[in-house]
Amino acid sequence: MKVIELARSAGVTAETVRHYTREGLLHPERDPHNGYQRYGEDSLTRLRFIQRARTLGFSLREIGEILGHADHGDSPCPMVRDLLAARLPEIRQRISELEQLAARMESALSNWADMPDGAPDGNTICQLIEHWNQPRQSKEERS
Repeated sequence: MKVIELARSAGVTAETVRHYTREGLLHPERDPHNGYQRYGEDSLTRLRFIQRARTLGFSLREIGEILGHADHGDSPCPMVRDLLAARLPEIRQRISELEQLAARMESALSNWADMPDGAPDGNTICQLIEHWNQPRQSKEERS
């Protein structure tokens, strides 16, 4: 298969195939007649594996290591389990941080709802950001 044929078969772009080839994850052969890269069914299998691994959060470096183990006849499964077991607490921490960020954003939008827009005046750049976490003043206090 040519690059575009492999890409279509896997539902990715040709650039994705080229990128994975440059990263050493796919190993095409050169057509001796025209020098084009030719991919076999094994490349389609690898490409589909790469896609599945990406949906589980594996980096291309990690996928390369997994494929390397498999290419040498070693089971990569223990490493895969260990990587995910180590990554899961990090992901849970990131989710917590993103939830906190979402709460801050909601608070800011709520606080900004009745604030007037202001132009930079040499003392402020954007008063919304500069005052977002300060206690809100009532309309009477601002007058």
